[in-house]
Amino acid sequence: MSSYVERISVQYKNFSEGADPLIDSWTLMQTPTPILSITGLYLLFVLWIGPRWMERRKPFELKHTLIAYNALQVVVSTWFCVQPFFTGIFSKYLSATCEGPMTGVSKDLQLTVWNGAWMYLMLKIVELLDTVFFVLRKKQNQVSFLHVYHHTIMVLFTWFYLKYIPGMHAAFIGVLNSFVHIIMYTYYLIAALGPRYQKYLWWKKYMTTLQLLQFGIMLCYFVLINSMQCHVPRALTYFFVSNITIFLFLFINFYRKAYQNRPKALKKE
Repeated sequence: MSSYVERISVQYKNFSEGADPLIDSWTLMQTPTPILSITGLYLLFVLWIGPRWMERRKPFELKHTLIAYNALQVVVSTWFCVQPFFTGIFSKYLSATCEGPMTGVSKDLQLTVWNGAWMYLMLKIVELLDTVFFVLRKKQNQVSFLHVYHHTIMVLFTWFYLKYIPGMHAAFIGVLNSFVHIIMYTYYLIAALGPRYQKYLWWKKYMTTLQLLQFGIMLCYFVLINSMQCHVPRALTYFFVSNITIFLFLFINFYRKAYQNRPKALKKE
């Protein structure tokens, strides 16, 4: 029994050692325990505790909270999109991507990428509040498998990426995702302002189309860098391609249900 426990302990220790000691020293990065606890508590709350707790309560309005939250998301997502232009990442991006995780990249640029990935992880954790707000407002119909899976997997993947393979391969994905989030959270911000602004939300269908286009671009991106024989870790490629395919399937299914299979009377509402 003791030898078995020792083997598990050694395996866990090796699992806890990431790509660089500096990253391991950052908040939430030393072991998987904190990030798994956060995602576990998130799933427990939005799928069980939250709905049961709200069952006999009136929904929270949260108007001002949602306005501030969505406005902040737009600002932060914009920052992630423009930051590469001021750090020199784009000028060295393609060559660094094809030479290896961080081959030929200065220490300053390497730290910039790592810091950006860590802040991106913090943003993905904050975005779990999207679902918490749905639960508190008793919008449980919006807590779909697509929504919960997307938020959960983004947190877990960003952590594992930063912990074990913190190269420049996924920087483009983060910037592209942040651009889409500018559009998405702008939509949510306008929606949070109240009924008088609903007439400005006619473009929801096109927002979903943009999200589908995003996943298509991501797939093409990985096909491109693999066709150029770039040294992209297989684990990263397999994870991205498999999850992008899942996202595409789920979003196409959502698109069909929301915009193609609805009665005409409902589409006009």
